[in-house]
Amino acid sequence: MKEIEFYHIDTFTSKIFKGNSAGVCRLNEWIDEKTMKSIANENNLSETAFYVSKKDYFEIRWFTPTTEVDLCGHATLATAFVEFEMYKNKNEILTFNSKSGNLYVKRENNFIQLDFPTDILQKIELNHDLTSPFKEMPIAAFKGKDDIMLVFEDEESIRKMKPRLDLISLIKSRGIIVTSASNKYDFVSRFFGPQSGIDEDPVTGSAHTTLIPYWSKKLNKNELVAKQLSARTGILHCKYEDERVKISGEAVLYKQGKILLT
Repeated sequence: MKEIEFYHIDTFTSKIFKGNSAGVCRLNEWIDEKTMKSIANENNLSETAFYVSKKDYFEIRWFTPTTEVDLCGHATLATAFVEFEMYKNKNEILTFNSKSGNLYVKRENNFIQLDFPTDILQKIELNHDLTSPFKEMPIAAFKGKDDIMLVFEDEESIRKMKPRLDLISLIKSRGIIVTSASNKYDFVSRFFGPQSGIDEDPVTGSAHTTLIPYWSKKLNKNELVAKQLSARTGILHCKYEDERVKISGEAVLYKQGKILLT
């Protein structure tokens, strides 16, 4: 019987049952992809991270309950939390090698800061496929590497919207980001990804590689505070640095144990 160390972490929050949950599997060596997909499906969390320690860095992969994704912010934050808290890693900066290149993570007091590549946005036409899932009308649309971002007029539209997930699932992207400016925060957002096995993601760190450059230029400021308006909610402290974005949040351990593979 093979045992895998497993951790369930709530991220972008200091309280359990809030923020976004991630599974973290610390591997001694890589296991086959089919097994990782089965574990992620069994966990039924928005993402499960699998990682292996190398000499000076870590290799990391992420899976939703249905598919592998190229980048995940909250599960990377959860993995770094496990290294810092559970394994007492003393390195100032952790390096994770991924399908999206090198990702860097460091601890800043109670916060963990992700250093990710900035997404490149292309403004696109607001066609029927993008507007039909929503009762509210977006005012602009942008395409990033993985996601499509729709900008809306006000925060209340984001908070109250109940889009048709069946129509969103037909859009060719990892998911749909909806966003607006905010009175209390700099901006708010939600993320819908039924095409990736996640109807609504509670807090989406990777989506902020798209959101941060847009709102930084729109608001003419490089440091921003964002809130994701899911039922669980989450707060993200953001910084725009041209080709990189920095996303900081807290995390808390919910449970830990072992996965037993027979």
